[in-house]
Amino acid sequence: MALSLDALTSEAVRAADLPRTEPAVPAESRLAMPTQNLHRWSKAEAHRFEDARPAAPYLARAFVFGGAALLTAYGAYEMYAVVSVSRTTLLQYGLLGLFVLNFSWIALAFTSALLGFFALLFGRARQAPKTVAALNQRTAIVMPVYNESTARTFAAVQAIRESVEATGHGAAFDYFVLSDSTNPDAWIAEERAFLSLRDKLGPEARLYYRHREKNHHRKAGNIADFVTRWGGAYEHMLVLDADSLMTGDCIVRLAAAMEADPRAGIIQSLPIILNRNTLFARLQQFAARLAGPVIATGLAVWSGRDGNYWGHNAIIRTAAFAAHCGLPDLPGKPPFGGHVLSHDFVEAALIRRAGWSVYMLPELEGSYEESPPSLIDLSVRDRRWCQGNLQHSRIIGARGLRLATRQHFATGIMSYLASPFWLLQLVVGIALVLQTTYIRPEYFSRDFRLFPSWPRFDPERALWLFALTMAVLLAPKLFGLLLMLIDGAKRRASGGAIRLTLSALIEIILSALIAPILMLIQSGSVFQILIGGDTGWNPQRRDDGSIPLRDIVRRHRWHTLLGVVTGLSAFLIATSLFLWMSPTILGLVLAIPLSWLSGSLAAGVALKRLGLLQTPDEYRVPPIVERANALQRENVALGFDDEDALAVLYRDRTFRDRHEAMLPHRPHRARGEFDSERVMAEAKIIDAEKLDEALAWLKPKERMVVLNDRALLSLAMRLKS
Repeated sequence: MALSLDALTSEAVRAADLPRTEPAVPAESRLAMPTQNLHRWSKAEAHRFEDARPAAPYLARAFVFGGAALLTAYGAYEMYAVVSVSRTTLLQYGLLGLFVLNFSWIALAFTSALLGFFALLFGRARQAPKTVAALNQRTAIVMPVYNESTARTFAAVQAIRESVEATGHGAAFDYFVLSDSTNPDAWIAEERAFLSLRDKLGPEARLYYRHREKNHHRKAGNIADFVTRWGGAYEHMLVLDADSLMTGDCIVRLAAAMEADPRAGIIQSLPIILNRNTLFARLQQFAARLAGPVIATGLAVWSGRDGNYWGHNAIIRTAAFAAHCGLPDLPGKPPFGGHVLSHDFVEAALIRRAGWSVYMLPELEGSYEESPPSLIDLSVRDRRWCQGNLQHSRIIGARGLRLATRQHFATGIMSYLASPFWLLQLVVGIALVLQTTYIRPEYFSRDFRLFPSWPRFDPERALWLFALTMAVLLAPKLFGLLLMLIDGAKRRASGGAIRLTLSALIEIILSALIAPILMLIQSGSVFQILIGGDTGWNPQRRDDGSIPLRDIVRRHRWHTLLGVVTGLSAFLIATSLFLWMSPTILGLVLAIPLSWLSGSLAAGVALKRLGLLQTPDEYRVPPIVERANALQRENVALGFDDEDALAVLYRDRTFRDRHEAMLPHRPHRARGEFDSERVMAEAKIIDAEKLDEALAWLKPKERMVVLNDRALLSLAMRLKS
């Protein structure tokens, strides 16, 4: 194929210079976003406010941390009494230490939830403005996406925009879809969906789209790119996730709360899980609705203005974020070095270090998200979160951080270390029983005694301690259940008292069976990270929970084998040990069918028809959710997600012109500089005679190069059909 690439380059540049319709992005309004130093900080660098600093909730913190300390001390005393019936061995001291670590973790969760229970019971949670007369500042609503379904993404954007417009405050908001997609078909589908929606909305759409050629620093880099290029035009930005939905009322009240509080840097809403149908997703949805408000309210009360940020469904003061949240790369290689993976905790820590407030409004309704459809999907996402949270061990000691901020980091780290600690506690417990049963004791110690020294336990205290541990562990769910039973509207919307209680029981039983599987998965993730394994960043599955049975068997075969071996060993050692470990053993033995069942749409829908695991938001589906679902069905019918990117561009010259207009202008390649993927893409296109040949030969990365290069794209478009 004899075509001149230089001639095509000139032609493509001339085509790009032709007059176009409204650009995909507004004029830039840049903000500097300096990289922060984690090792040096002075209070002089903090932002200064004219008004007095609000008092911290010291009484609430004393209740939560003091109560947790007292409860842990009591649990430690009881555990010591259990293992110190006779002379205490090293293994027994090890068991005691591991128990204290694990018990302190659940004790803190208990006291925090208890505080949340009281706050909700007596209406003491922080409130957002009830009515909003006017908004005087502008807010950008930004949705970062990464290889997502455009049918879902743009349905959510349209539904959110319509809801905001209905409040009468629509002029205060612009909308940005910020793409980091690396799949060429997903990228072109996004552009088509964006142009289609903007054409539908008309000249006042205030809807923009930007695709990054290189997804540097992942989501954090995506947001930083927006802030540095357009952040100067907006006092606030409201950050969504690809599965987020927020009502116009919720968004407007968040913006009003930010305007009313000049100290606020980040205000976080409480996203409620909704729109889920697989069994596992419905379990998560019900559990989050049951215990989520209790846990979140307790956290919000004791954190006060030293709160945390969860990365989405929150409003942020743009200038403060730009000035103080530029994330540094950590020294060394991943998993502990490199760019910050769980960026949200760190951004909250840095903006709080600079004096800005970070807090949550847990009672603000209208904030929604979705959840992974199956146990395996959760484990994939959880692996990335595990690495990000353990990476915070490099940041928790940063200069200038608030004590409450360090506690948030510690909580995140411990949420993953708890699994290997629990596993070690089980192993030590088995070793102790094995020692008592099979290993010959030291009959007589150096000091003279008439009777031998046997390692023994106090069974009655052990049973009481087990009951106490279970009560503390389940308390947040029981608090949530009690609050929903008291609230007549929520009780009826959840199917009535009997169905609500039965649903809570189903959730507790299934969660207890799944817990040991998650314990092994998280323990494996922790061990992989400790030996240097990096997770990368994979796109999430949002809809279908079905996974081929062979993949389920492959992922869980060792969990099942371990359950069988542990069960047989425990039974041979002692019947009491087998009974004590039976919940853990049963969960592991059933790992394969439980994982298969978790992604079952039929099982989830069957429970839904019986009115079980039903939430108030599901009983009366919010209008924005119904609207987004209807729009998604319309978008699916358009078929944007199902077509080959290059084939679409070849077929539709008008769209190709609009695509080229959205590409950034690049300087000419310097002589002697070559990009291997571009060279290969060019060679394959030149060697092809028909488009089908080029489509068959080009690899995904080479396709991305073609789509980003006007000259190569023009070359490909000249092939025969």
